[in-house]
Formats: sequence, structure tokens, C-alpha cells
Amino acid sequence: MRRAALDVGVGVSARDETRPGSRPPSRAVQMRRAAWLFVAPAGLFFLILIAFPLVSVLWRSFNFASLTNPSVTGFAGLENYRTILDDDQFWPALRNTSVWTVLSVVGEYALGIVSAVALAQPVRGRAIFRGVIIIPWLIPIVVAGLDWTWMLTPDYGVINLWLVKLGLLDHPRFWLGDMGTALFTVTFVNVWRSFPFYTISLLAALQAVPSELHEAAAIDGAGPIRRFFSITLPHLKTVSLTLIFIHVIWTAINFDFIWVMTEGGPLNASVTLPIMIYRYAMQDYDIGAACALASMSMGFMVSAFFVYYYGVMRRSKGGAQ
Repeated sequence: MRRAALDVGVGVSARDETRPGSRPPSRAVQMRRAAWLFVAPAGLFFLILIAFPLVSVLWRSFNFASLTNPSVTGFAGLENYRTILDDDQFWPALRNTSVWTVLSVVGEYALGIVSAVALAQPVRGRAIFRGVIIIPWLIPIVVAGLDWTWMLTPDYGVINLWLVKLGLLDHPRFWLGDMGTALFTVTFVNVWRSFPFYTISLLAALQAVPSELHEAAAIDGAGPIRRFFSITLPHLKTVSLTLIFIHVIWTAINFDFIWVMTEGGPLNASVTLPIMIYRYAMQDYDIGAACALASMSMGFMVSAFFVYYYGVMRRSKGGAQ
């Protein structure tokens, strides 16, 4: 009788463990819960510090808002966007933003890849050069902008002094005060500061290129230039596209360098879209127009992202086929 009772008890407990409600979660479910637990802080951070401000800016772009006149409120529809498009500075600022972004990214990548290839060569003291070349990237933008502004002044700037002594200039030139050179001068300074980031990233990618490929190509008679374009550059494709895409966004929304060096002058010759957003918000106190221009800039960046993403996806599918 006792054995039968034990068997009945064991059978009941076994049936209870097999019920869906009492079955312990599997390892996959536990791992999934742990993953969500670790992702939750990042998701909360994204919602509070990124998603909410973006939605707020987009909403304010369709409403009237002023920092100095609380009575200016109400739904504006597309009026703020019309204000931006009717502004005489919008299209020149859009052109300046495009020039600033394209020239900066092209210059940064060109200097970055040349310096990365040079630093990858087995030369004496290359560890020192690798450490020194990162210094411009470590300098804060405000400090770099002020230093270059002082060096470029026509009265006591060392750049003008050197150029005059070398015979490249007849007299000192006001690089940041000339409408024809202000934007290009700031672009040059931006390239000088930012190209070390390309150098370090591309140098890391160069370490992964198999040396056997270069040796085999050299045996087949390929010269250094042919080996660079046929072996090195294709291996840097993924890193290069990522760097270029990230820096297109970073440069297009960059405000600090231009504001520190020229404040958009002279006569709005170096005004870009971020400078216009600042002026609308902090000088005209028109928050609605500032948010509208910020939303338009965000739309440009989102469009660039989708073009890049679908271009990468199409190339990956074509390579898989």
C-alpha cells in the first residue's frame, strides 16, 4: 500500500512538472530575458535623450514658438518651412554646407589613406609617428579654431609670415576675412584636425590585409601602385565606406569650427545650415523656424542614410549571387 501510494505521489508530481504553468523556462528563454534586461537601459537612454528630442523638434516645427514672446503660439502648419525656403540665406547656406562637407570628407580621406599607408611601412621610428599624428584629433575644436585664427591673422599671423618669406605671397592676406577664401580656409583647418581619425582607422584595417597577396602580386610583376589599387584599396572598402558615411553626417552638422573661426562671415560667405539654425534660435528667437530647418537637415541625413544602406544591401546581394 505504501509503495502504491509513493508511486501515485511520484506520478502526480511528474504530471505537475510537465504542466505548462509549472515548467521552468528553458535556457533560451532565460538568455532572451537577460538580453532584454541588459538592453533596457540603452533603450531607455535612447527614448529619453534621442527619440523624445527628435519628436519634440519635429512637432515644434509645425508650431509657432518664440523665446521672447510667450504669446506667439499655435499651430503653424507649413508656415515655418515657408519661412526657411523664402529666406535669402537658405540656398547659399545649403550650397556652403555641401561644399564644406564634400571638400572636408574628400580631403580627410585622401590625407588619411596616404598617411595610413605611409605609417604601415616598416620604417624606423614609425611608432613615434603613429603617436604624433593623432595629436590634431585630440585638440578640442575650440582650441584648434582659436589657434588657427591667430596664426592666419594678417598682422601677426605666422602663416602669412611664412608665405611672404617664401615668396608665395606679396603681402599678408586676411584669409578669414575674404569672401572668396573664408569657407575654404575653415575647411582646410577642419581637414587638418580630422584626418588623423581616418589614419588610425585605415591603419588598423591595413593590418588585416594578408601580406601573401602583396608578395604574390609582386612576383607576378605588379608594381606598388597596381598592388595598392588591386589589393589594398578593395580590402579597405568596408572601412572606407563606413568612415565616409559617418563623417558626412558629422561634418554636415558641424557648428563649432565655423562659428569659432568666422561666425558665418564675412557677409555670410561661410554660413552653413547649422549656423542658420543657431541664428534662428538664439538671435532671432524663432524656435519654430529653427526646428523646421533642423527637421529639414535631419531629413537630408535620413535620406543619405537610406541611399547608403540600400546601396550596400544591393552590392552585398549582387556579390552573393
